[in-house]
Amino acid sequence: MKIPAPLSLLLLALGAAALPLGARAADPASAASLRAYSADAERELRSDILPFWLKNARDPVHGGFHSYIGEDMAVRDDLPHGALLTSRILWTFSAAYRLYHDPEYLEMAKVAYRDLVDRFVDRRDGGLFWTITADGRPDDAHKQIYGQVFGIYGLAEYYRATGDARALEQAKAIYALIEAHAHDAVNGGYYDSLTRDWRRDEAPKGNLLGEAPKSQNSHIHILEGFTDLLRVWPDPGLRARQRELVELTLHRIVDPKTHHLVLFMKDDWTPIGEDFSYGHDIELSWLLVEAAEVLGDPALLAQSKSVALDIARVTRAEGVDADGGVYNEGNRGGVTNANKDWWPQAEAAVGFLNAYQISGDPRFLADSRHSWDFIQACFVDRAHGDWYERVHRDGSAFTAFKAKDGRVLTSAKLSIWKCPYHNSRSCMELVERLRALAEAAGRP
Repeated sequence: MKIPAPLSLLLLALGAAALPLGARAADPASAASLRAYSADAERELRSDILPFWLKNARDPVHGGFHSYIGEDMAVRDDLPHGALLTSRILWTFSAAYRLYHDPEYLEMAKVAYRDLVDRFVDRRDGGLFWTITADGRPDDAHKQIYGQVFGIYGLAEYYRATGDARALEQAKAIYALIEAHAHDAVNGGYYDSLTRDWRRDEAPKGNLLGEAPKSQNSHIHILEGFTDLLRVWPDPGLRARQRELVELTLHRIVDPKTHHLVLFMKDDWTPIGEDFSYGHDIELSWLLVEAAEVLGDPALLAQSKSVALDIARVTRAEGVDADGGVYNEGNRGGVTNANKDWWPQAEAAVGFLNAYQISGDPRFLADSRHSWDFIQACFVDRAHGDWYERVHRDGSAFTAFKAKDGRVLTSAKLSIWKCPYHNSRSCMELVERLRALAEAAGRP
């Protein structure tokens, strides 16, 4: 059972998180404290998150993965099955196998790989279906670029982990289709949504991210997918596109006045709306630096680090509650959605640590630790494993809700969108970054 919100937040305030008391009392930037934080993240990854998905995600009847598991652990497979979930599981277990060489992780990655290429690849028009039915028929066949680039991300990571050349070739094929049909040759960047046969949808009713031709959400994930692909395929054309993406992010997607991401844009990058997504802000801050590092341009990297710090400062000032939880949304008037989803918390722990690595400012290390403590107090499901999907501002659980089709559902433990990628990746990043920091702190 979930700890009641007042008790969980009291424990958080008292410091009853994962670090031992001796480590918490010590200098948080000491080698011992950094190693303890790293060990916490590794324990969360390998003893909680990954075991939950290994045990519960696979669909033994239809193959691949279940379409929905509620927080009550009730399984449903009558909902559409999504390429996005499969791609994110593929990335997660490929990355975990690359780091730990656990054969269980490799087996799960292989299941995800086969599910993606056997059931979601569009044999007629190329690319990936957004959703399919349980028996493998196309459900939503339009080409959402967000979904295509997560396919690239998962396939590239699978190639990194296994050396399977077929995965790299599939990733390159999706990339070629995106370049041929979704790239804006006039203004740069990419359109969000195209038809099944890769025609631009002039009235983007099929765009799942919003009624606009371009979004920060797509571009963040194009950036991360291209980063992973560039690691294994140093193609000059891909490198040029990645440079374009970094520069567009610096000059078009990040608002230089607010240091928030512009959520939606017209073709010419004119902003649409004034809302902020604090989780996307802090997520982009470290993905931008990673992309610039892979490109290897010192000047671009310096710009990216400076912007990352601006974003982290604003996220801390405007988007983080007193308990360390990241709010969902806001605008210039303040917070508009004070609920807290699982993924912004995961991204904040990494984004603030990245800011600490850049700046050496101990406040950012404290921010990262505060995010982690909030996760441990309010998000980790001590009964079933993994994390809750969302909580109210006070940390209390969401109850059942009615979906658009009239079904009554609990919040998800698994769905098209609820996946192991954000929290697993956060833990992996924390483990490696904190180990490096601890090693540096331990040197004379």
